[in-house]
Amino acid sequence: MAFNKTPISETKIYSVSELNKETKNLLSSYFSYIQVKGEISNLSTPSSGHIYFTLKDQKAQIRCAMFKSQQRRLNFKPENGKQVIISAQVSLYEARGDYQLIADKMQEAGKGDLQLAFDQLKTKLLNEGLFDQALKQAIPDIPKQIGIITSATGAAIHDILTVLNRRFPAIPVLIYPTAVQGDNSKFEISKAIERANLQKQVDVIILTRGGGSLEDLWAFNEECVARAIVNSKIPIISAIGHEVDFTIADFVADLRSPTPSAAAENVVPDQQTWYAKFQAIEHQLQQIIQRQLAQHHQSLSWLAKRLQQLHPGQQLQRHAQALDSLEIRLVRTIQSKIKHSSNQISQQNNLLQRHNPVDRIIRYKEQQQYLSNRLNMAMQHRLKSLHRKQLSLIQTLNAVSPLATLERGYAIVSESNTSKIIRSSQQLSINDKINIRLAHGEVISQIKEINNE
Repeated sequence: MAFNKTPISETKIYSVSELNKETKNLLSSYFSYIQVKGEISNLSTPSSGHIYFTLKDQKAQIRCAMFKSQQRRLNFKPENGKQVIISAQVSLYEARGDYQLIADKMQEAGKGDLQLAFDQLKTKLLNEGLFDQALKQAIPDIPKQIGIITSATGAAIHDILTVLNRRFPAIPVLIYPTAVQGDNSKFEISKAIERANLQKQVDVIILTRGGGSLEDLWAFNEECVARAIVNSKIPIISAIGHEVDFTIADFVADLRSPTPSAAAENVVPDQQTWYAKFQAIEHQLQQIIQRQLAQHHQSLSWLAKRLQQLHPGQQLQRHAQALDSLEIRLVRTIQSKIKHSSNQISQQNNLLQRHNPVDRIIRYKEQQQYLSNRLNMAMQHRLKSLHRKQLSLIQTLNAVSPLATLERGYAIVSESNTSKIIRSSQQLSINDKINIRLAHGEVISQIKEINNE
């Protein structure tokens, strides 16, 4: 092609709009009506009823438009990945200088290569059982650390971090930046999953990227990525594209979320809900302590009644020891419960301080301290009351004890061999040995004479 070497001052100077208009006329006249075969991608269907898409093959692509009046005559629904043949006029969109095709007719030419590869891999993995529900791992209720595999500069990571910060900012996040589009992206994604499993720093992974065409999301339709997800010991949530987008990764993941934001909603609970559970546990703990105090009080009352009915000193000592043991166990149990409750409250307060208003935490902490002090004072008062009651019972039993009778000069006589109490001289024979229990000491005697009067 020879260039016109006419001096620039002698040639016509076009404006941009004039150049685009003449180029459009030239294309329209040279390619008046042609047929083009290719694969649909980047399909857009605005509310106007027109459709806009890209028609591509392995080496090139071109923008296309089909207006509402022609689109109504189609007997199938255009979708990304479909191979079609369109009858169109070559044109130029003057406002932007974009070269495009204005489609008049469209017919299916079979599935696109990407869609066919997608269906073949899906069938293969399905037959291997990799989609089975039995392989799905449970997502932890509250992860210790969340891993995110995605592009470090994409919109998906921003959406996820925004939701996590709103719902439960105390949970740390570890980002594994990877390419999510392009020839090497499948290898980077697979290696990121393997690295997370080797490092064992997270206990759940969100695999995500924003929306796009079928080819934009293709890294998540690769077999190596699917097998890396299945082999992961860490549960994986897929959140790829928009709600209508499905990839092979969605089928093998432990949980599929329709969007990145939805994945963040699924991976952590709401902090307000968790705080409400904490309050319920605290209330339940208080009820348990109160019930145990009531039970121990009933036990003490029952033991006191038994002590009133049993007079021998040996039984009195045994029950006194049992009462002391129960008292010690009661004190230890209460102290242990209080300590355990305090530890739990302290741990939960430390957790909540990182995402709750400081004033609310201080107010609840003061309330807890106030209730704890009241509980301690009530327990101490109750224990002192029971101890005084115990001393009174012991004094009463000592007053009616046989030992007190012995102090007044009486004695208890029993057989030496059997320790059976002698109440009548008729129980004895000459030369029998008897034990005489005095207030202080014991005498062993032998019967020499018996008077049965």
